[in-house]
Amino acid sequence: MTDRELDAARITDPTLRAAYTRCRRLNARHGRTYFLATRLLPVERRPAVHALYGFARWADDIVDGLDPLLTTARRAAALAALRAELERGLRDGRSGEPVVRALADTARRYAIDHQHFDDFMASMHSDLDVTDYATYEDLCAYTHGSAAVIGLQMLPVLGTVVPREEAAPHAAALGVAFQLTNFLRDVGEDLDRGRVYLPADLLRAHDVDRELLHWSRESGRRDARVTRALRAFEDLTRGVYREAAPGLAMLDPVSRPCIRTAFVLYGGILDAVADDGYAVLHRRSVVPRRRRAAVALDGLVRVTAARLEARRAAPAGRRPPPRATTAQPVRPVPEPVCEEVA
Repeated sequence: MTDRELDAARITDPTLRAAYTRCRRLNARHGRTYFLATRLLPVERRPAVHALYGFARWADDIVDGLDPLLTTARRAAALAALRAELERGLRDGRSGEPVVRALADTARRYAIDHQHFDDFMASMHSDLDVTDYATYEDLCAYTHGSAAVIGLQMLPVLGTVVPREEAAPHAAALGVAFQLTNFLRDVGEDLDRGRVYLPADLLRAHDVDRELLHWSRESGRRDARVTRALRAFEDLTRGVYREAAPGLAMLDPVSRPCIRTAFVLYGGILDAVADDGYAVLHRRSVVPRRRRAAVALDGLVRVTAARLEARRAAPAGRRPPPRATTAQPVRPVPEPVCEEVA
């Protein structure tokens, strides 16, 4: 399948093909939900998605993965080295790091605004020393770089049927919605890392603080105040999904099944958390395999219909080419996402 994707994307250089293949492996290993959805994209667009997500996974591994005994100083040095390599790669397209090389090639092919990558790296650095957020507005500043820009990076690859600036706020919101979902699912694991992504003002509104979270985590006992706070964060997250939803219809029809599948699967994580009684401090809630399979099947049906329609609309004997890369990049600010759900 990898060779077919690379051939369709007209990636012929052997070194570059190997770089994209490495990104695909990173995405497959770490991002099961989105990797499944990515397979619903036209084959020529998949390598670019693997490059974007592969790079994001690699940076995240530096912050949270690798050797758990690695010092903060060494993680900061590794991130700084990655950032310098990224800047060189984006500047001249060359890099000794395969993941950076694939990312730089994708950025060039799809004219992705380089500022999105700068904002992403800034949020990754903040994870090394910021352990909580006083308000939802503060959290939004973080999620702009860690999540909203991922949606904005993806937009040129997915293609749109409206001007890109019209779809951009919804794409940014979807990136944030996915990350907020992960925050809710991973409350216990993040607490073990010394981080609390639930805003302090939201917790305080339900008489919850970090100490109570630690007590519940360590004792294995539930507390009604914590449950109410988690439910409130779920409600907030669903508000961001509502902000993102109109953007689905703005995408290129052949890209919609992919993003719709991810939309439904990530939303299913919220359902799983609620169905599990908001026990995220004690265990990770998962979407049942049967539901995942049903959503994937629905995506396959939708993508088949979209591709048939695209073939009918294309001139006889010609297949639609990959999305052109001449569109000007757009960088909307994150505030509208925060204001809608605050």
